[in-house]
Amino acid sequence: MRVEFLWFQDCPNHEEARRALRDVLRENGLPEDFEDIDASDPTRAAGLQFAGSPSIRIDGVDVEPGFVEPEEYVPGCRLYRVAGGRLQGTPLRQWIAAAVTSAMDREVP
Repeated sequence: MRVEFLWFQDCPNHEEARRALRDVLRENGLPEDFEDIDASDPTRAAGLQFAGSPSIRIDGVDVEPGFVEPEEYVPGCRLYRVAGGRLQGTPLRQWIAAAVTSAMDREVP
């Protein structure tokens, strides 16, 4: 399973999302290590197809259900639409857990 955590230096939400990712990995008996990617540089952000900070991808797939690619890939904060149309700065923990579980299920022979 390839786990990527992409973030932007000035984002106030990346630490909370990083903690949630570590917790989900640990709760599933997985190592708490993942690719921790600083996408603060505009060239790097474009090359990584960075959707905003924080972003979590499991096996190349964003954890946000129904994720839609942004029009441009630039360093910046990301907002997630959650229940009731509310916006928040981190992905829901259940999205992270569902993505990890799905990836684990795919790895079972």
